[in-house]
Amino acid sequence: MDNPLAEAATESRDEALVAQARSGDREALEQLLTHHQPWVLNIAMRMLWRRADAEDATQEILIKIVKGLSGFRGESAFRTWLYRIAVNHILDLQRQGWTVSAPLRSFADRDRILASTPDLDLPDPRTVPVPLEILVEEAKIGCTTGVLLCFDGRQRLVFILGEILGATDDAGAEIVGVMPANFRQILSRARRDLYKYLNGSCSLVNPGSACKCARKTGGFLQKGLLDPEKLQFTSDCRRRVREVVSARADELWQAYEAFGANVYRDHPFYECSDPAAMLRKVLATLSPDLLT
Repeated sequence: MDNPLAEAATESRDEALVAQARSGDREALEQLLTHHQPWVLNIAMRMLWRRADAEDATQEILIKIVKGLSGFRGESAFRTWLYRIAVNHILDLQRQGWTVSAPLRSFADRDRILASTPDLDLPDPRTVPVPLEILVEEAKIGCTTGVLLCFDGRQRLVFILGEILGATDDAGAEIVGVMPANFRQILSRARRDLYKYLNGSCSLVNPGSACKCARKTGGFLQKGLLDPEKLQFTSDCRRRVREVVSARADELWQAYEAFGANVYRDHPFYECSDPAAMLRKVLATLSPDLLT
């Protein structure tokens, strides 16, 4: 799958599809939305944590893109225009008193939540509908994704774009609305703060940490934070835990950062539960003269 956040080669294809879509070509419009839909969803998943919220936001964003396409004047790259709509929409959202542009909690609050979650044995495998390995993986991904909510919206967004989804400095800076040097500074600060926290609190990064995914899985089940009937993060495919290595880092600090980064790179690339249905709903909002 082409990465529109990292590859400039996709821009010319987008421009051709935009021109066709604006002339009324619905197939070109569908190709355009299909190309960017999964990337918008993956930003939303990590910004919002809940899959249902992320899919709702993705559909709303695609509708905004369709309705705004006739007004796109090419003053910026189409990619920049599209993802600015996406990130601005997400940052403006509110969920249960939480404004997404603000941190949901602090790292210290996060530690208190984990400390209050008991360490329990895994359940009898006969009592749950999925393999225990999947439950532990669901707990791991849900927990580490939740750590991102300790960042404010912009820092979280920069980390998601630059570290997880592979956006170039230029592309990320354009989307966030900062200079490339500022994008790199924000990303560097986010890496430092996050991996410092993980090294002190997470056994995925520091094996000596007391917080073990397998031991917390039972506690998450008990507290209703993990539902084996409705997996959010591992429903698309089974992901195995990879050995964390640093193949390129020669210096200790580079190796340390890469070690922590792999926690997030091991997360799945999400797909909408029913992408075709979402696109049909988006396209149904299109009036005959909207693109002309």
